[in-house]
Amino acid sequence: MRRATGSSSAALRLPALSAPVEPAPTVEELPDELVGADTPWQTIVWNDPVNLMSYVTYVFQKIFGYDKQKATALMMDVHQKGRATVSSGSREKVEGDVAKLHAAGLWATMQRSS
Repeated sequence: MRRATGSSSAALRLPALSAPVEPAPTVEELPDELVGADTPWQTIVWNDPVNLMSYVTYVFQKIFGYDKQKATALMMDVHQKGRATVSSGSREKVEGDVAKLHAAGLWATMQRSS
C-alpha cells in the first residue's frame, strides 16, 4: 500500500495497474463433512503496492459500513501484516464481498474459517 503524497482528490481515484498482478494464494478446501456445512467463510484483503492507505480505509468504510477507526485498523493490518480478514459469513455473502472489493481495485480472496 502506498501513502498519499499529493492532493486528497487523488486518493479516491482507482489507479491504473501497471505491473502484473501476482496470482492469488491458493486455498485448500476441505470436504464439508470435515469442516461442517455451516462453517462461515472469510474475506481476506491482501497488501498491494498500488492502492493508497487512505483509499483502502475509504473502501472498507463504504463497502462494509465500518467506522473510520475500525476501517483504519483493518487497513493497518493489511499494510503491516500483509493481509486482514475484513468480513465473514456464508459463502454467498463472502463471494459478494470479494466481488465488491475487486470492483474497487483491491486484491481480495476468500477462505473457510478454521
